[in-house]
Amino acid sequence: MNLVLLEDEPILCEELAEYLGENGHSVTVAKSIAEFRQVFIADLHRIVIVDLGLPDGDGTDLIKQLRAARQRVGIIVLTARNTTHDKVSGLIDGADHYLSKLADLDELNATVAALGRRLVADALPCWVLQAAPRQLIPPGFPPIPLSGQDYVVLHALASGGDVTRQSIVGALGERYLDYDQRRMDTQMRRLRRKVEQACGLQLPVTTLRNIGYRFHDPIELRD
Repeated sequence: MNLVLLEDEPILCEELAEYLGENGHSVTVAKSIAEFRQVFIADLHRIVIVDLGLPDGDGTDLIKQLRAARQRVGIIVLTARNTTHDKVSGLIDGADHYLSKLADLDELNATVAALGRRLVADALPCWVLQAAPRQLIPPGFPPIPLSGQDYVVLHALASGGDVTRQSIVGALGERYLDYDQRRMDTQMRRLRRKVEQACGLQLPVTTLRNIGYRFHDPIELRD
């Protein structure tokens, strides 16, 4: 599980990051809200572990902002504020789990694992095609920069269903009768290779003989 640990106490932060890493998680550390905003990648990080008392603000406000932005992320509060009122308020504000810093490390790891299983079960693999900047975001991986031609081809495929070669050529601003079909084959091979080299996934595009192509996974278009 890719997660961000937001904790400003150096010794505790190091201990938690080391422990979670030993249990198979990929941990990115942030020691302030400002640093969190620099390192957090919405389409990569699946869980954030948040302390509430931070040097540049209250972690509760960050949780509210993440929920208001509809970020698909699991949130675990790990804090010294451990009254019943604090816990209820934290859960209402958007935390999935609320743990005391006195909690055993095994309890934290079990909570991360349980939340991770739920997130995986709830989430459909979804690719994202973004216009500005031009990039393709595979599910669970960082963005892949695209050329203008890459973007146009993927945008045509993202329209859904069976997409003809004529449609793609037209989107590229070319005349189909004058277009060398080998260029299309080369373009698709290059796109597939780019995605596989970037993240190890296969580009979910099926070649339809004598017709064109189909993008067969869910894909979201973003401006």
